[in-house]
Amino acid sequence: MGFGTIIRLATAALFIVLSHGAATAQEVKRPLAVVELFTSQGCSSCPPADAYLAELADRGDVVALSYHVDYWDYLGWRDTLGAAANTERQRAYGRTFGSGSVYTPQAVINGRQHMSGAKRQDIASTMQGLADDGKGMNVDVSAEYSGESILIRLGDGTGYPRKAHVVIAYFEPVSKVEIARGENTGRTITYRNAVKSLQTVGMWHGKATRLEVPHDEIAAKGAGGCAILLQKVGKDGLPGPVIGATLVPIPAS
Repeated sequence: MGFGTIIRLATAALFIVLSHGAATAQEVKRPLAVVELFTSQGCSSCPPADAYLAELADRGDVVALSYHVDYWDYLGWRDTLGAAANTERQRAYGRTFGSGSVYTPQAVINGRQHMSGAKRQDIASTMQGLADDGKGMNVDVSAEYSGESILIRLGDGTGYPRKAHVVIAYFEPVSKVEIARGENTGRTITYRNAVKSLQTVGMWHGKATRLEVPHDEIAAKGAGGCAILLQKVGKDGLPGPVIGATLVPIPAS
């Protein structure tokens, strides 16, 4: 086994520990990719994509987030994890990609490309292809709790975009839902990393940066974990490429 393989395995192990809520775990600074899945409990095509996102969340080298949208609620089942803000993020991505429509399940990879969230091979090859082309997580991002705050450290971005937003995506790590009506009637589905809210906490200007966010403000979101995303945002306010990310558990108050 080569040294590089050992390092990759060790990195994956740290991510797996982190995803299961160990607040003492060291943060991994450069995951392979960020996958954002737009899904709905009322969508009959979504369960295979939800299952794949769960696998990505357990891989150890991917920041995998699910955004439950609310536009399928009229079919007879109100998504218990759905939020209008999640729908708006998806629509914003649609405008970024030049599309006037949205669909589920939709996977957005690194804020750069989108495709069906059920197309495992396409997603896997896109994640690796973006990384190989220098369009992966090119800026180190780490986060840790220190006393009454979370410390976010952003690396230097020489040769990369010189400005980006620092976004926190608050999520529930595991949500088991029994669906009583609609297209998935009778199914019990376990969802992973369901985003509850997003918060922009600062700006990054291409240089090593340290941000501090009060723990009380984070705890008030009522989530079990969060992802730190370093994301370019256009002058029109639309989301662009994600150039750095990490995960961090939220300790109990």
